[in-house]
Amino acid sequence: MSEILVEVDHINKRVRDATGELGILHDISFSLRARESVAIVGASGSGKSTLLAILAGLDTPSSGTVRLRGQDLFVLDEDQRAAVRGAELGFVFQSFQLLPNLTALENVMLPLELRGDPQARSLATQMLGRVGLSERLGHYPRVLSGGEQQRVALARAFVQRPALLLADEPTGSLDFATGAAVMELMFELNREAGTTLVLVTHDLAIAQRCQRQLRIEAGRLLEQTGQHAAEPAAAAV
Repeated sequence: MSEILVEVDHINKRVRDATGELGILHDISFSLRARESVAIVGASGSGKSTLLAILAGLDTPSSGTVRLRGQDLFVLDEDQRAAVRGAELGFVFQSFQLLPNLTALENVMLPLELRGDPQARSLATQMLGRVGLSERLGHYPRVLSGGEQQRVALARAFVQRPALLLADEPTGSLDFATGAAVMELMFELNREAGTTLVLVTHDLAIAQRCQRQLRIEAGRLLEQTGQHAAEPAAAAV
């Protein structure tokens, strides 16, 4: 069995609005092993994206904690959590989140430059070639198709070889054929990098390609299916 990479321990999230206190997440606990692929599924509004944001340390729980490699994220200040994200995490979003004033190459170089990697340009160029965009290095996001933008986002996420990749509905803005091609590429890159993948999706066919599925309903973890295994299953590639 591989090491435990992430421990989610009794996470609760509550917010207040004009009507009073609203519970978003209720006593969520699970763990993630290195190299594991896990899908978080559930209806819109069930708390999936909030849970993903807490896993990343981008949102804070009302109680409970998340430990990454044994480090409690919520005893760190925001600058320290940002440093952990820069060193350990990659992100892929439904809306791509590319910087419009940077070229494809510059978008992929950015996380490497932020950590002071002297090989940022060559590594970003290689990764864009890996996702089939060698001819688009100097193009800005506005002239790229949705599928091309998401491939740039994948290149940016994987170029640092993160320990943990968080993907929030990565095909939600794409047509079926383009989305299928993007997901195929994501699983290939994940296998090559040996990254732990957490994928939020409403698409059960995509979820079933992961080793395990966590079902969230009304903020509660109701079901875990699949094998909690150390190595990627054949279906996940």
